[in-house]
Amino acid sequence: MNLDRLIDALPKAELHLHIEGTLEPAMMLELAKRNNIDLPYASVAEVQAAYEFNNLQDFLDIYYQGMSVLIEVRDFYDLTWAYLEKVHGDGVRHVEIFFDPQAHMERGVSFETALEGITTALETAYKEMNISSKLIMCFLRHLPEEAAFEALECACKHKEHIFGVGLDSSEAGRPPELFSRVFAEARAQGFVPVAHAGEEGPAAYVETALDDLQVQRVDHGNRAFADPALIARMVRDQTPLTMCPLSNLRLRGIERLDQHPVKKALKVGLLATVNSDDPSYFGGYVNDNYKQVAKAVGLDAGEVVQLAKNSFAASFISNADKQKGVDAIDECVSHLKN
Repeated sequence: MNLDRLIDALPKAELHLHIEGTLEPAMMLELAKRNNIDLPYASVAEVQAAYEFNNLQDFLDIYYQGMSVLIEVRDFYDLTWAYLEKVHGDGVRHVEIFFDPQAHMERGVSFETALEGITTALETAYKEMNISSKLIMCFLRHLPEEAAFEALECACKHKEHIFGVGLDSSEAGRPPELFSRVFAEARAQGFVPVAHAGEEGPAAYVETALDDLQVQRVDHGNRAFADPALIARMVRDQTPLTMCPLSNLRLRGIERLDQHPVKKALKVGLLATVNSDDPSYFGGYVNDNYKQVAKAVGLDAGEVVQLAKNSFAASFISNADKQKGVDAIDECVSHLKN
């Protein structure tokens, strides 16, 4: 079976996606013009030329600069809608999207402005494309926990729209326990916790995210493989991993794509998934990540199908809807074989 054809056809969910990271260069320039924002780039080619990163911080510097063009509700709507249209063509049936309100609030854009634009697009996509969604608000690691509490206070006013809380931004030197109190309060308020851990930080950060923050899913988690006991625990508990191959490559978490641990994760029985993270910056949406990592590490058709099934199993939708996703995958595979 042709793997690229299989990947294009498979129904799937995307669980690790920063909506601000879908800002394509052309839209960045368009919104800059619309909102009278000065950028140091005159063309799409100049923007793309800036996308050479040595580490996570290099990326974040440009990432935060790029989002400066997001000002009005319609900017966040246009951004989100463009992503949803793209992944609808990739067979995505369900998305769990991160957004970074603190990065917008810091520059005078209200929490509600970002939220309204994003959620309106998500609601429209459900009606018009049958893509379901959940929204996860991330706390920024490079800011103090007190700032995270301010974002949480805003989120508590909009629980009907925000499902969970996450932890992102620069990981090195910022262990999860720095955010213990705000995660405890978020859990008490009914938000489901997840966190980026083990992208740049050590395996110990993954363990602390599980024990201290009590996360229900680990975003990235690559460095967990340095601790066999931790991996055994995650296999036993079926802790989901939202892995992002092209992101890890572009940010130098791995030197070559054939070093990515996704095949190893499947082999030991981890609930691993493949996602795009910040596709505009890292050169590929979800299907691009599937295709490139499959070729690089030698995934077979069965492993690709397992990853797609894992994407539903690792999601926060109901068990009935998870089963619908798995059934749709089986139907797709059967159709391709006939």
